[in-house]
Amino acid sequence: MIWDSCIWVAMAAGQLTKQTLIDATGDATIMTSVVSLGELSFGVHACADPAERARRAAFLRQIQSSPMLDISKHTADAFGLLCASLKQAGKSPRPRYNDLWIAAQAIENSYVLLTLNGKDFAGMPGLQVKVLNTRN
Repeated sequence: MIWDSCIWVAMAAGQLTKQTLIDATGDATIMTSVVSLGELSFGVHACADPAERARRAAFLRQIQSSPMLDISKHTADAFGLLCASLKQAGKSPRPRYNDLWIAAQAIENSYVLLTLNGKDFAGMPGLQVKVLNTRN
Protein backbone atom coordinates (compact mmCIF):
# COMPACT_ATOMS: atom_id res chain seq x y z
CA MET A 1 0.00 0.00 0.00
CA ILE A 2 1.19 3.50 -0.75
CA TRP A 3 -0.02 6.47 1.24
CA ASP A 4 -0.97 9.72 -0.42
CA SER A 5 0.84 12.76 0.98
CA CYS A 6 -2.36 13.93 2.67
CA ILE A 7 -2.23 10.87 4.95
CA TRP A 8 1.24 11.85 6.17
CA VAL A 9 0.16 15.47 6.67
CA ALA A 10 -2.96 14.46 8.62
CA MET A 11 -0.89 12.08 10.73
CA ALA A 12 1.66 14.82 11.52
CA ALA A 13 -1.14 17.22 12.45
CA GLY A 14 -2.70 14.69 14.82
CA GLN A 15 -5.84 14.43 12.69
CA LEU A 16 -5.38 10.67 12.22
CA THR A 17 -4.68 8.25 15.02
CA LYS A 18 -2.33 5.31 14.68
CA GLN A 19 -5.25 2.99 15.33
CA THR A 20 -7.25 4.49 12.46
CA LEU A 21 -4.30 3.88 10.14
CA ILE A 22 -3.74 0.36 11.46
CA ASP A 23 -7.43 -0.41 10.88
CA ALA A 24 -7.22 1.01 7.33
CA THR A 25 -4.01 -0.73 6.30
CA GLY A 26 -4.16 -4.04 8.13
CA ASP A 27 -0.95 -5.94 7.65
CA ALA A 28 -0.05 -4.30 4.31
CA THR A 29 3.47 -2.99 3.88
CA ILE A 30 3.37 0.81 3.82
CA MET A 31 5.42 2.53 1.14
CA THR A 32 6.27 6.19 0.83
CA SER A 33 6.66 7.97 -2.47
CA VAL A 34 9.68 10.19 -3.05
CA VAL A 35 7.07 12.63 -4.40
CA SER A 36 5.51 12.78 -0.94
CA LEU A 37 8.95 13.47 0.51
CA GLY A 38 9.24 16.44 -1.81
CA GLU A 39 5.84 17.76 -0.81
CA LEU A 40 6.62 17.33 2.89
CA SER A 41 10.05 18.91 2.47
CA PHE A 42 8.38 21.93 0.87
CA GLY A 43 6.13 22.15 3.93
CA VAL A 44 9.20 22.25 6.17
CA HIS A 45 11.05 24.90 4.16
CA ALA A 46 8.00 27.08 3.58
CA CYS A 47 7.07 27.24 7.27
CA ALA A 48 7.82 30.63 8.82
CA ASP A 49 7.40 29.58 12.46
CA PRO A 50 10.70 28.10 13.78
CA ALA A 51 9.06 25.77 16.31
CA GLU A 52 6.59 24.41 13.77
CA ARG A 53 9.34 24.09 11.16
CA ALA A 54 11.43 22.03 13.62
CA ARG A 55 8.43 19.79 14.40
CA ARG A 56 7.78 19.23 10.69
CA ALA A 57 11.45 18.51 10.03
CA ALA A 58 11.54 15.91 12.81
CA PHE A 59 8.46 14.20 11.38
CA LEU A 60 9.98 14.25 7.89
CA ARG A 61 13.14 12.57 9.20
CA GLN A 62 10.99 9.77 10.64
CA ILE A 63 9.27 9.26 7.29
CA GLN A 64 12.59 9.25 5.45
CA SER A 65 13.54 6.09 7.34
CA SER A 66 10.51 4.20 6.01
CA PRO A 67 10.48 2.10 2.81
CA MET A 68 10.61 4.37 -0.26
CA LEU A 69 9.36 4.10 -3.81
CA ASP A 70 11.59 5.76 -6.36
CA ILE A 71 10.51 6.89 -9.80
CA SER A 72 11.54 4.57 -12.63
CA LYS A 73 11.04 4.44 -16.37
CA HIS A 74 8.01 2.22 -15.69
CA THR A 75 6.59 4.89 -13.39
CA ALA A 76 7.10 7.41 -16.18
CA ASP A 77 5.14 5.19 -18.58
CA ALA A 78 2.25 4.89 -16.11
CA PHE A 79 2.40 8.67 -15.48
CA GLY A 80 2.16 9.38 -19.22
CA LEU A 81 -0.83 7.08 -19.58
CA LEU A 82 -2.62 8.74 -16.65
CA CYS A 83 -1.95 12.24 -18.02
CA ALA A 84 -3.20 11.22 -21.46
CA SER A 85 -6.36 9.64 -20.04
CA LEU A 86 -7.17 12.82 -18.10
CA LYS A 87 -6.55 14.99 -21.16
CA GLN A 88 -8.78 12.73 -23.27
CA ALA A 89 -11.49 13.15 -20.61
CA GLY A 90 -11.23 16.93 -21.05
CA LYS A 91 -9.29 17.57 -17.84
CA SER A 92 -5.89 19.15 -17.45
CA PRO A 93 -3.30 16.93 -15.76
CA ARG A 94 -1.01 19.86 -14.89
CA PRO A 95 -2.46 20.89 -11.52
CA ARG A 96 -2.40 17.26 -10.41
CA TYR A 97 1.13 16.21 -11.37
CA ASN A 98 2.18 15.17 -7.87
CA ASP A 99 -0.96 13.09 -7.42
CA LEU A 100 -0.41 11.54 -10.84
CA TRP A 101 3.18 10.55 -10.02
CA ILE A 102 2.05 8.89 -6.77
CA ALA A 103 -0.81 7.14 -8.61
CA ALA A 104 1.65 5.97 -11.28
CA GLN A 105 3.86 4.45 -8.59
CA ALA A 106 0.85 2.65 -7.12
CA ILE A 107 -0.11 1.28 -10.53
CA GLU A 108 3.45 0.25 -11.39
CA ASN A 109 3.80 -1.73 -8.16
CA SER A 110 0.18 -2.99 -7.96
CA TYR A 111 -0.31 -1.16 -4.66
CA VAL A 112 -3.53 0.22 -3.26
CA LEU A 113 -3.31 3.98 -2.76
CA LEU A 114 -4.68 5.19 0.59
CA THR A 115 -5.95 8.76 0.53
CA LEU A 116 -8.30 11.18 2.21
CA ASN A 117 -9.10 12.78 -1.15
CA GLY A 118 -10.77 10.18 -3.33
CA LYS A 119 -11.89 12.72 -5.91
CA ASP A 120 -8.23 13.51 -6.66
CA PHE A 121 -7.82 9.97 -7.98
CA ALA A 122 -11.25 9.27 -9.48
CA GLY A 123 -11.28 7.80 -12.96
CA MET A 124 -7.60 6.88 -13.14
CA PRO A 125 -7.31 3.66 -15.15
CA GLY A 126 -5.61 0.79 -13.37
CA LEU A 127 -5.48 2.53 -9.99
CA GLN A 128 -6.81 0.86 -6.86
CA VAL A 129 -7.85 3.52 -4.33
CA LYS A 130 -8.94 3.20 -0.74
CA VAL A 131 -10.46 6.38 0.67
CA LEU A 132 -10.04 6.79 4.39
CA ASN A 133 -13.16 8.34 5.85
CA THR A 134 -12.22 10.30 8.98
CA ARG A 135 -15.78 11.32 9.76
CA ASN A 136 -17.54 9.20 12.32
